[in-house]
Amino acid sequence: MATYVLIHGAGDASYWHRLVPELRGRGHDVVAPELPSDAAAGLAGYTDTVVSAIGGRTDLVVVAQSLGGFTGPLVCDRVPVRLLVMLAAMVPAPGETAGDWWANTGAERARREQAVRDGRSPEFDLVEGFFHDVPPEITAEAMTREQRSESASMWTDPWPLEAWPDVPTRFLLCRHDRFFPASFQRRVVRERLGIVPDEMDGGHLPALSRPKDLADRLESYRLKVTAG
Repeated sequence: MATYVLIHGAGDASYWHRLVPELRGRGHDVVAPELPSDAAAGLAGYTDTVVSAIGGRTDLVVVAQSLGGFTGPLVCDRVPVRLLVMLAAMVPAPGETAGDWWANTGAERARREQAVRDGRSPEFDLVEGFFHDVPPEITAEAMTREQRSESASMWTDPWPLEAWPDVPTRFLLCRHDRFFPASFQRRVVRERLGIVPDEMDGGHLPALSRPKDLADRLESYRLKVTAG
C-alpha cells in the first residue's frame, strides 16, 4: 500500500474529493491536508502542514497541483518520497517567489494569447477558465463554498532550494488547460526541469473533471517507479 500525498493549489483541499475515493479504492492511503491561510504561514508553513499530516507514513507519492508546485518539492526535501508528480503545476526556480513566477515565465501572456486563439475573451473568468470541463453539478457545489485566501507570505517567500530535490519527478499537463496552456507548460517544463511532460485530456482541474483517468495515470507512474 502506498500513501498518496495530495497538495492542493489555490483554493482548498476539497479539490481532491473525487480523486481520494479513486485512490483509496485501489487500496492506498491518502493524505490531503488543508493548507493554512494565515498571512505569515508562507512556504514554510505550507510545508510544515504537509509534513505533519504525513506523520510516520512511508512509500509516499507526492502530487502537487498548480500553486502546490512550490510546496511539493519542499516536502520531498524533508521526507523520503518515492515519486513526485507535478500536476498542471507551477515549476519554481531557486530564489523565485510565487508572485514573480508569472512574469518570469510569461504565464499571463500565454493565457491571454491562448484565449484569443480559441476565440474567447482574454479577460479571466473563473468558471470558463477553470471549470469548463467539470460536470455542472460539481461546479455548482464548488461555487457554494467560501473562497479560501492564500497566505500572503506564500506569494513573497523566495523558493529556498538551490536545486530540484533528488527524487523521481513526472510532470503531467492537461491538453485543454485554459489557465496554463499546454504549449506554455511544455516550454517551462523543458526549460526548468529538463524533461518532456506527460499529457492527458482535460482542463486545469483534472481531479474534478476526470478523477478516474487521473488515478489511473498516477497508478501507472507509481508502478513504473516501483518496478524500476
